[in-house]
Amino acid sequence: MRIGELAAVVGVTTRAVRHYHHLGLLPEPERRANGYREYGLRHAVVLARIRRLTELGLGLAEVRDVLADDAGKDLVEVLTELDEDLARQEAALRERRARLRTLLDAEGGMPAEGPVSPELAALFAETSHLSDSAMAVKDREIIAFLETAMPAGDRERLVASVGETLGSPGDVARAGEAYALLDALADAAPDDPRVEEAALALAGCIPPGLFPEAGEPDQDDGFLRAFYDDLAPAQAEAVRRTLRILAEERR
Repeated sequence: MRIGELAAVVGVTTRAVRHYHHLGLLPEPERRANGYREYGLRHAVVLARIRRLTELGLGLAEVRDVLADDAGKDLVEVLTELDEDLARQEAALRERRARLRTLLDAEGGMPAEGPVSPELAALFAETSHLSDSAMAVKDREIIAFLETAMPAGDRERLVASVGETLGSPGDVARAGEAYALLDALADAAPDDPRVEEAALALAGCIPPGLFPEAGEPDQDDGFLRAFYDDLAPAQAEAVRRTLRILAEERR
């Protein structure tokens, strides 16, 4: 993705992206031979998290501390301090404080991808055992990113679809099997016969509401390119086949 695509998909300005580069919050990619910087999925994930944190009222210095702590423990401490500050301004900031309180008191604690909506945090808590899978962790990051980048109505549909995907112990077990198949492709070639098995398993986990429109995915989409680049070649091929399977089913 170019800087404009990155900014647009996350919902910030290119000026903000450059400011975060200047402060060292967002890694800056090297320039390619054509002189342009190409941003990947990691940049989008980090930028989306910066946006979520600043929307909660954290200063950029506090955001830096949170991003530096992979375990997410500092985030709870920072949000607690912010909650105490907001209490002194409760009349004007009651809605924000209620949101913070919900996040801090969420059952299962603050997810590593937090802050996310209470509904998504609850789903992540119910499936925390899947985090042993590298693909499951990547999937959670993408879902948290999409929840940030999507318009409000689409965010609600996303969370509802994720809830449908993981709505029963059997659904969770099927998701775990699909993640395991994808994890096994980390060092495989794109033509590995296990790719088709993984694609079919993944397609079987995705409810119709998650991708309601039929048609082949746009391979020139900047975000989709960045998503594939973040996967191993065989994993990317499995996801491509999954999207083709879903497109065929919806025709």
